[in-house]
Amino acid sequence: MILPNGVKESDFKTAISKFENILGKENVFTDEKDVFLYRDAYSSEWNEESEPIPSIAVAPKTVEEVQEIVKVANEFKIPLFPISTGKNLGYGSSAPNRRGDVVVDLKRMNKIIEVDDKRNFCILEPGVSYFDFYKYCEDNNLNVMMDIPDPGWGSPVGNALDHGWGYTYGMYRDHFGAHCGMEVVLPNGEVMRTGMGALPGAKTFAENKYGYGAYVDGLFAQSNFGIVTKMGFWLMPKPEYYALYSLTTKRREDIIKMVEILNYLEDSFIIGWPLYRSPLNPPHGKPMNPELESYLTSKNGKPDLEKIQNYALKNKIPYWQIDIPIYGNKEAVYANAKYVENRFKEIDGSEFKLVQEFALPLSKEDISKMKHKVSLGIPNMEIFWLSTRGEVLEPQDGHVWFSPIIPRDGKELLKCQDVYIDVFHELGMKSPITPFAHPRSWMYHAFCFMLNFGNSRTDIEHNKKLRAAYRKMIEVAAENGWGDYRAAPTFQDDVYNVYSFNNHILRRFVENLKDAIDPNGIIAPGRGGIWPKHAREAKKGGTK
Repeated sequence: MILPNGVKESDFKTAISKFENILGKENVFTDEKDVFLYRDAYSSEWNEESEPIPSIAVAPKTVEEVQEIVKVANEFKIPLFPISTGKNLGYGSSAPNRRGDVVVDLKRMNKIIEVDDKRNFCILEPGVSYFDFYKYCEDNNLNVMMDIPDPGWGSPVGNALDHGWGYTYGMYRDHFGAHCGMEVVLPNGEVMRTGMGALPGAKTFAENKYGYGAYVDGLFAQSNFGIVTKMGFWLMPKPEYYALYSLTTKRREDIIKMVEILNYLEDSFIIGWPLYRSPLNPPHGKPMNPELESYLTSKNGKPDLEKIQNYALKNKIPYWQIDIPIYGNKEAVYANAKYVENRFKEIDGSEFKLVQEFALPLSKEDISKMKHKVSLGIPNMEIFWLSTRGEVLEPQDGHVWFSPIIPRDGKELLKCQDVYIDVFHELGMKSPITPFAHPRSWMYHAFCFMLNFGNSRTDIEHNKKLRAAYRKMIEVAAENGWGDYRAAPTFQDDVYNVYSFNNHILRRFVENLKDAIDPNGIIAPGRGGIWPKHAREAKKGGTK
């Protein structure tokens, strides 16, 4: 049996017995075949001594059971690692930050506590999935939808706590930003409610974020100050009409003006999530045209921008394509579409076309035809490729996401392409970034310029190179003012290390909080780069 850090086997066996008394033996998972289900399927440390495999997992059903588990953990100094549905593949999945820590699986806490489609909010437990919530709303004919990520098997609570994002309007697309009120079991076992929830009998738990006094909700995101057991969310009313348009332009530099115009349209709530693409990328799973691919290295090993541009013009392939959703009633959608089309006429050669349109409520046939189901909050697994193999289908066993945030600016995007291409050239690796690599526009007021590093379950040396390249990318990105917003456990310390303003004052501040709130260091040691005092001392002189 893998033991938790610093815990004697005899103490751990006693603690397991206490966990079984609290939860029932069937909800304490100690067999290897059960525990290994909590490994990170995409771990870049697979089968290495450092791979963060838990010792056991426990699955509480109620807040009271969570409190009892925390009390036992304090008694024996046993580190706990809470997960909701544990589906954040590419960012750590359900594995803890550290080998041996006990996973607290909250999947049995799956109550949809309240949904209001007149005041547009809901309150959920962490084990509720996006599928669960969508089905509940459809079965009860509720006129609201939740902004969702993909694929749809994740938890709204877990995704929000990990700073996840979605696909509708910006205010809903920022999932932590759209949360409102939470209930937390603190490291000492007490239950705290934030915002309006701190007022006993409050009627606006999920409607007014701030309540009175200091706003502390952010302390529980990407951190380890407690176990969140309830969370409220703001919901988007279903529109009467939805239309998807496509904008194409011819030249690489067009992205600069395109972003400027789209920023205005998005921030004015005229359009929803703009999906940036380049048709120069081959369809998923298909090889790139050999002629175009040859231009990626034809200038002393680097891309020849002029040849790539000429290839696009010669073959009448748009350099950029942006899918643009518009919501509202039918008249408003058409009026906004006309305005959007006029705005883009200042870009020479741009084309603006209707892709598809639907009146709501949608029929099953409508849903099956939708190009981007997520843009109407319909969870699915159709784009699961995104979380399994990334944008290439070369054999690999998973990936870890590298997710730096860059300014929502076309010039900065082009600079980012150049910088990344140079890094991979220096590393002697084939660059996954091209001069037509596009940004992810989930972020409200920023871009994410993410890429995946493919890992292996059989080639440890490959994974070591992967980790070295990833860490190099973190450093280079930071030198340019770009910081990761999220990372797999293997890289969370590295990411936090570059958030170093004023001698790492941010990290020192939260470490002080950690020492005060969780002196035994039992909640998720290392999550978000935050370690309890005794672990910080042990880590000095080497990485975990």
